[in-house]
Amino acid sequence: MAANYWDSTQAKYWTFTKPELVSLRQGLAQQNIALHNKHPLPDQRHLSIYIQNQLAKLARRLNLRQQALATAQVYIKRFYLSVDIRKTNPYLIMATAAYLACKMEETPQHIRLMLGEAARQWPELGVTETSKIGECEFALISTLQSRLILHHPYRALGELQGVFGLSTEETALAQSVINDCYNTDLPLMYPPHILAITAIFLAVVLRPAGQPAGLQAHSASASASSPSTSTPALSSNAAQTALAGFAGLKQAGPKLGKLVDWLAESKVDMEAIVDATQEMVSLYEVWESYSERACKEVITRFMREGGGIGK
Repeated sequence: MAANYWDSTQAKYWTFTKPELVSLRQGLAQQNIALHNKHPLPDQRHLSIYIQNQLAKLARRLNLRQQALATAQVYIKRFYLSVDIRKTNPYLIMATAAYLACKMEETPQHIRLMLGEAARQWPELGVTETSKIGECEFALISTLQSRLILHHPYRALGELQGVFGLSTEETALAQSVINDCYNTDLPLMYPPHILAITAIFLAVVLRPAGQPAGLQAHSASASASSPSTSTPALSSNAAQTALAGFAGLKQAGPKLGKLVDWLAESKVDMEAIVDATQEMVSLYEVWESYSERACKEVITRFMREGGGIGK
């Protein structure tokens, strides 16, 4: 494993710009025009929220750690840059990604247990043989070009919480924001430390010392080790407040002032921090119109077509 993110396959082969991601997805659309027209999808972030929620439910059944769940989400995002989701069984892809992620995060699960719990969670899975997960795992590894090691923001958050003197509540909130960022393209665009700093900024701006929270964490015990479902870490209004906070950072309090000074001295890419913050604000706005039922119905419709990877 590359101890340094900058030497990792994640940095060298799996980091993209926005235009590059748009180009990859447009290429898939051009290859499958009829399928795209027949089965229009909800907002991509709505699908990501649906997938995260489904994985979190599976994770609770298997007592999986949050980092394994995050790894599975990234594998799925990468996979669907090369394969149209309409040509797959997303439930089998989710189960297989979780199975592979647990291996890579050194918390392996028996394939029979993974299949059994996935089948109980998703009657739509339609798979009874473990060989199907094995076949899907091969397809997943091949599509990801065997580049499976991931660096997550949780480690950077752990290193920085002492630097900035984050409270327990601020740390929990920042962890929840990181969990939410996997519903965006940010893990495909920026290094882990950028996502960690963005989460810290949002947590500090919206939970100043001595004042009640301006947002809700996933739960009072939210942590990097406990997957949770669909409640976003921030409300849309709170996220907008955080974005507006860039206009008066130094005046917002000593903790935020310390963060600003540290950013100036460290020469962290502030454009990336601002862009990541804007992406998170946009996510929380979109989240308000999320419908699990709508996402499930779309998936059910295109799965009836049959064929493709993971079917």
